[in-house]
Amino acid sequence: MRKISMLGGGLIGTFYTMTLMGMRSKDTVEIVCTSSEEKAKKFASEWGIPRWTTSIVEAINDPGTDLVVIGLPNHLHKEAVLLAAKAGKPVLCTKPLGRTAQEGLEMLEAVEKAGIFAGYLEDLVYTPKTMKAIASVRAGALGKVLWARSRETHPGPHSDWFWNKELSGGGAIVDMGCHCIEIARNFIGKDIRPVEVTCWADTQVHPIDAEDSAVALVRYENGAIGQLEVSWTFRGGMDLRDEISGTEGTIWLNHWLRTGYEMFTSVGQGGYIAEKAEGETGWLFPVGDEVHALGYAHMFQDMLDSLENNVEPKETFYDGYVVNAIVDACYRSAESKKWEPVKLEVWRGGEKSESKTELMEYDARHYLIKEEKMPDGKIKLILKDKNTGEITQLFKD
Repeated sequence: MRKISMLGGGLIGTFYTMTLMGMRSKDTVEIVCTSSEEKAKKFASEWGIPRWTTSIVEAINDPGTDLVVIGLPNHLHKEAVLLAAKAGKPVLCTKPLGRTAQEGLEMLEAVEKAGIFAGYLEDLVYTPKTMKAIASVRAGALGKVLWARSRETHPGPHSDWFWNKELSGGGAIVDMGCHCIEIARNFIGKDIRPVEVTCWADTQVHPIDAEDSAVALVRYENGAIGQLEVSWTFRGGMDLRDEISGTEGTIWLNHWLRTGYEMFTSVGQGGYIAEKAEGETGWLFPVGDEVHALGYAHMFQDMLDSLENNVEPKETFYDGYVVNAIVDACYRSAESKKWEPVKLEVWRGGEKSESKTELMEYDARHYLIKEEKMPDGKIKLILKDKNTGEITQLFKD
């Protein structure tokens, strides 16, 4: 049983508290910290939390808690993590870990120096669909992963600080690209080093200093590509999709706009539809259980089980640091209009190895490029001569 200091009472703090205290949970939030007394009192009352405060220091050092959960704006993550490390309390931090790789590294070093458990709360790699897909990929269902594309778009975030570049660290890339990057890493392999990034980013709609749209490619050492597509300008709700292609198969995941629950109403259903839903009439796509659909339930189960068993969770502060480094490269590339290297001061994955194309032999003389069944029932083969490199085709019955 864990007694928790919850830092943050916004949307993320609500989702976290809903998960931790729901379904007869043995874990309890004992104190909540928000930016205002009114908000803190209301949040504590709604969730039956015995104590509240507006002081991060007071919440972290509360003698009645043994775990710190950070659901604060980005610019407060580092301060909260360093305070948790100083207090010697295990800490779980929402995404992104830091606003930059330098911040992320400082946070990683702080928890490791203090010897405390630390988990990176990247919920979208814990959705049931994603976890099953990752397991099948690791079991070899797709062969070698060549390309992992992840998309998150919606009309824009819910709180004012997201739109302030100094507080958030950026726009749609740091807000949502961090999800897409870590999803791709899980499919491609976390031990495969990200090498370089090319990124387009722009402010297409909103009167802000940060980008509201971006597309980026992340090249990995084994030749695989991770692709992220993010936007705060998408109309129609929240679009969460992933596509993974390998030498032996493909996976498509659609997490949100097609939830399996579709409803048309001309008058509205009179209540909450789903996160980032833009309307209450017409065709709606409600979500039955958001904390499960978005991965929060499985995420906290992994974090708390790992804490109790003294093992690393699936998502660590080191993962958060790597994501921060890739995000930094995205911003450099968007500025330079060139491929930019991913700068990792600390790399704990696999060593560099030569990536070789696996060639399928057809016979002693030829490699097989492709085999295809034609409309007339015949099989066409595209072959490459091993000696001359000549490419030819032939048919077989």
